Amino acid sequence: MSTRALSTTATGRTSRRGRAARWPYILPAAIFLAVLSAYPLVQLVRMSVSAVSSRTLRDPWEFTGLDNLMRGIESGDTGAALLRTLIFVTIVFTVGMIGGLAAALALRGRRGSSGFLLALMVFVWALPPVVNGSVWKFLLGDAGLFNELARTVGLTDTAIPFLYDQHLSLISVALVNSWAVVPFNALVFRAALMGIPPEVIEAAKLDGASAWQEIVHILVPSVRATAVVLSVLTVVYAFRSFDFIYVMTYGGPGTSTVTLPFLAYLQAFVRYDFGLGAATSIVAGALVIVLAIAYARNVRKEEAA
Repeated sequence: MSTRALSTTATGRTSRRGRAARWPYILPAAIFLAVLSAYPLVQLVRMSVSAVSSRTLRDPWEFTGLDNLMRGIESGDTGAALLRTLIFVTIVFTVGMIGGLAAALALRGRRGSSGFLLALMVFVWALPPVVNGSVWKFLLGDAGLFNELARTVGLTDTAIPFLYDQHLSLISVALVNSWAVVPFNALVFRAALMGIPPEVIEAAKLDGASAWQEIVHILVPSVRATAVVLSVLTVVYAFRSFDFIYVMTYGGPGTSTVTLPFLAYLQAFVRYDFGLGAATSIVAGALVIVLAIAYARNVRKEEAA
């Protein structure tokens, strides 16, 4: 047997031993996920194709196929909620990514003020959404800080209906969600920027590169891989947002801030049509799964590079 064949055989055995050694560590986590994630998801799928209400919840569920999904589509609720969700996600993604990168660029140095601002960002990011949303609901209220400032500078005589206007409410809640996600993105972007060798920056300065050229041609390309991963995470975060809508507008005024996750909540836990709510949840979950697959593929590409 050749040396190459022996080497290949030894490598294969080592690889098999390594996989076998990992199982004792993976198995508890796999069981935990199966019990707390896989089983509820299976039940959710079953419920989405069954007639389930508060009256029949404890009885055997009658199989109805795609009737729940078709009811949601035909009523127009699912389509309208999907459109609002896409608008919501677009705002959170745009502001979250641009704001996070801008903050990271501003804080990439090691000045004394950077530490304070970083600590403030961690505090904002770590605040529970219910607390964060309640604070912003007060700030955006008729007698809140923003309306008081607008009246003081003469911008308006009446209160701006940030949370009560059919169009402004969705934008306002989306911007508050962005405010919550910007610190996380900024911290991740800053970590990527800190990994750039100082020699590269110094060489660019010696070549006469301006600050803008340094950002465009060195800093931004260096965090491109990080930006791809963060893009997927930010979109997933925006898709599953529920807390801020619940606290700030409860889907109102009317249905102007009812996104897919909140619509599923209303259908299942307010109207007690669990089958319809589960079908709406499946639609939202399918979109998140697509994004999760994209995220996993990007991570594998980065690991292989």
